Amino acid sequence: MQVARFFLPCHFALMKSLNFYDRPGFDRASHLRREQEWLLDRIADEASQLVPIWRSRNLVADAKQPALTTISMNTNLLEQSPALVFLGLVNDVAHFAIDLSAEEEAPLKEFGSFEDLRRIGPLLPRDEGSIMAFARAHMTWHKRHFFCGVCGSETESREGGHVRVCKDEKCNSHCFPRIDPAVIMLVHDGKDRIVLGRKKAMQPGQHSILAGFVEPGESLENAVAREIFEEVGLEITDIEYHSSQPWPFPANIMLGFTARATTFDLTVDYNELEDGARWFSREFLQNSPENDTFRLPRRDSISWRLMNEWIDG
Repeated sequence: MQVARFFLPCHFALMKSLNFYDRPGFDRASHLRREQEWLLDRIADEASQLVPIWRSRNLVADAKQPALTTISMNTNLLEQSPALVFLGLVNDVAHFAIDLSAEEEAPLKEFGSFEDLRRIGPLLPRDEGSIMAFARAHMTWHKRHFFCGVCGSETESREGGHVRVCKDEKCNSHCFPRIDPAVIMLVHDGKDRIVLGRKKAMQPGQHSILAGFVEPGESLENAVAREIFEEVGLEITDIEYHSSQPWPFPANIMLGFTARATTFDLTVDYNELEDGARWFSREFLQNSPENDTFRLPRRDSISWRLMNEWIDG
């Protein structure tokens, strides 16, 4: 077993602070995905490392101080897994995600426990969270695409687990991992207030900025304006892009924006925001009680980053 600690390549280290799950401290080595002989050699190499997933949970040696936990290549485990994905190279060592969800009980108890990335994410070193999120997202995609979406035949994994191909030779459809784009936006009044909403699925007291999925044939900017109007009835201007964040729950890419409201009376869609939405002042947020009456979003989210940068002014 290895508990990983690795460093960012210099060209990433020099970049502006990135969001959680977006610090690739590893080389995805996409040029090697079609090198079948090389992949087979790495699978046969005991130095190669496995990143185990069990029912969308990641293996960690210590749930209280979680870190990327890998195990040495194990042919017995390969026989139990319906999917193996070449993730890339960490310090020139090949890493593969492996799905052990077929096991009735969580396996590998001697190495640690399988934990929900949504729970442990804020506790992880950011570079390690990135590879764990990559592994989780890929296993979710494989699980949902064992059958062809065109003809219904079985599919098989190719190119190191980055493509699934229909086994029906007449069909031969290729399926690639997909992500669902969603816009997430901090709406402010141009002074010292922002709009926050709350859904029942959130933790008690937790509030967040607005978000929604991009629809087919829609630009990101139009999605921002539409979602804000649909959820709280505000018209906006000055839409500005901030940053993006991979969000593997299960397969989203969050595209962060800010926007200035030109109208201020809220008309809340309670189908979207069951517990409502309202304006919050910068002063209130600077002194957030962080309890069941009010708390900020989870710290590994782009929502938290957008809010904190605005709060700090």
